Amino acid sequence: MDLFDYMRESTMEKESPLASRLRPSTLDEVVGQQHIIGKDKLLYRAIKADKLGSVIFYGPPGTGKTTLARVIANTTSADFKQLNATVAGKKDMEEIIKGAKDALGMYGKKTILFVDEIHRFNKGQQDYLLPFVEDGTVILIGATTENPYFEVNGALLSRSRIFELETLEKDDIKELIRRAVYDKEKGMGSYEAVIDEEAMDFLADVANGDARAALNAIELGIMTTDRDTSDGKIHINMDVAQECIQKRVIRYDKAGDNHYDTISAFIKSMRGSDPDAAVYYLARMLYAGEDIKFIARRIMICASEDVGNADPQALVVAVSAAQAAERIGLPEAQIILSQAVTYVASAPKSNAACLAVFQALDSVKNQKTMPVPVHLQDSHYKGAGKLGHGQGYLYAHDYPNHYVRQQYLPDGMEEASFYSPTENGYEKKIKEHLSFLKK
Repeated sequence: MDLFDYMRESTMEKESPLASRLRPSTLDEVVGQQHIIGKDKLLYRAIKADKLGSVIFYGPPGTGKTTLARVIANTTSADFKQLNATVAGKKDMEEIIKGAKDALGMYGKKTILFVDEIHRFNKGQQDYLLPFVEDGTVILIGATTENPYFEVNGALLSRSRIFELETLEKDDIKELIRRAVYDKEKGMGSYEAVIDEEAMDFLADVANGDARAALNAIELGIMTTDRDTSDGKIHINMDVAQECIQKRVIRYDKAGDNHYDTISAFIKSMRGSDPDAAVYYLARMLYAGEDIKFIARRIMICASEDVGNADPQALVVAVSAAQAAERIGLPEAQIILSQAVTYVASAPKSNAACLAVFQALDSVKNQKTMPVPVHLQDSHYKGAGKLGHGQGYLYAHDYPNHYVRQQYLPDGMEEASFYSPTENGYEKKIKEHLSFLKK
């Protein structure tokens, strides 16, 4: 490194965004992700022992994927090289591979290659890396916000260990905010700022697990807020916090009454076939930072419990929306959830399928359980045929309309009825079909 490189790095270190400056340099400084870097976990031990194999870090933005790579860079004795897949080309990879071969051959020194946003490498670029990962020329660390099972070469996946990073908890974000405000070495402690507990709670909540969003808001607030004339300090209060993150506070406590009231109104609006109200409560939850997986689960339940067979497609839409929303993430996920909510709310309703299972469960719980009729019993296992199991069974597809009348319920329950289709939507056709079969 020459003088100009040194000066450039020193300047960038001082003037880089707060989120970058505040990145930890050791494992013990990392906040959150204890499920993979707790002191008894494999990844923690591997990094500490400098015995890391190829890994892929997968998780939402702002959860610490690049941070972990930087910690590894500071911990390992291997050469550490970094590429960003959005701008790197094959020539960049060839230079790193050549250097890695030289370091390994001449000095016995390994090379760790960190590829940020590895999902943006095309198949050819990923295939190029494969033999060098396989023979140990480089140890690969990939970081991606996309599901690696969809976006990363299967051969690379088989040679790497995948670690999924979780959205940071609110307390984790608050700890990072405290460091940002009061740490004089890496944070902005030299500015003599203070932050209200209310403002800290708000920023940690609104950040929705993205540490970078909260830290960017803190940096903007400290840099643009005048000092208080009474004590000479910069006060980050609720007004400043809202302005810096461009989000208004709404009354929504995820652990309190407002949370339960809102989700209750959301479900009842879908059940009551009011798509306008349903999408309004969806918007309130999204704005307040509610977990999209939680919202999606409620939509799926409503699609089965309240729509049921009146429109079987409702559950298909709800499940597809849940999967798509989780894979794509916010902000686009709000469009997907809106489609599912309005579909379920607008669909014809029936809870007949829901009632059927509860009535059947009640029967199982409170009545004597009779044996399965002999003709329905399995005749394939050893000795079953000799016992007469399966004898007399009528195969429905051998008969007109693929139906033949025979007893399916146990003896003594022949007249029991659990499912009573309604006249709503597609369930009317089901009812007509069942009536036709019973003629």
